[in-house]
Formats: sequence, structure tokens, C-alpha cells
Amino acid sequence: MAPNDIISDMLTRIRNACAVRHPTTVVPTTKMTRSIAQVLKEEGFIEGFEEVGEGVKKHLVISLKYKSRGRQPIINTLQRVSKPGLRVYSNRKDLPRVLGGIGIAIISTSKGIMTDREARRQNVGGEVLCYVW
Repeated sequence: MAPNDIISDMLTRIRNACAVRHPTTVVPTTKMTRSIAQVLKEEGFIEGFEEVGEGVKKHLVISLKYKSRGRQPIINTLQRVSKPGLRVYSNRKDLPRVLGGIGIAIISTSKGIMTDREARRQNVGGEVLCYVW
């Protein structure tokens, strides 16, 4: 059975894989999950990702990133903000700052999925998908 909230499913799979120190995790591919993975890669939270499979059965294999000392995960917290039952939107003036700029907020804007910093730079607001730090 497919989950209704693919973003929460993706974040939970990454969170669980980090908790048990897995090198990779697999999530179903959608445009949204691909865009979120791209943002996480650009910001240095994951090593990378690749699409595997064909047709409808495509999946993203996400390579997780760890600190060398003690294999501590780079991602401390993944927190879903906007949910299907309660959407959270923010205009360009009220975009959240996560831990004073240490973390990122992933925002879905009319110009695509981007971080809060990039949204401020482009002067756009949107739906606050999640916080990562």
C-alpha cells in the first residue's frame, strides 16, 4: 500500500536509516522526492542519490553521509512541518530560520523546491515542507 504522504515517508526512511547507521536507504521516486534529495545533496546532508528501476517501479537510492569520528550522522533532525492535514505557508518576509541559520528549511515555491536561504535570495515564499539540521 502506498503512503499518502510521500514526503513524510521519505523523511522517516532517512531518519531511521541514520539511526541504525545504514550507508543507504531506498525511497519511491517522485518529482518531489527527487527535488528534496537534490536540495539535501547540495546542502551537504547526503552523499548523493541515484535512480534505479524502470517505469513505475523507480526508486531513489540515497547515500547517507556520516562524520568520520564514531560514524555520527550529519543529519541530526528531520522535522516535517507542513502536513496533509495542516499546510504551513510562509510569505517571503516570514520565512523561518532554522537554529539561527545552522539548519535549513526546505520550501516548495512557485520556482521549485529550495532552501529558505535561496527563497529569501529569490524573494519568494511558499509551503514549508520540513526542517533539517
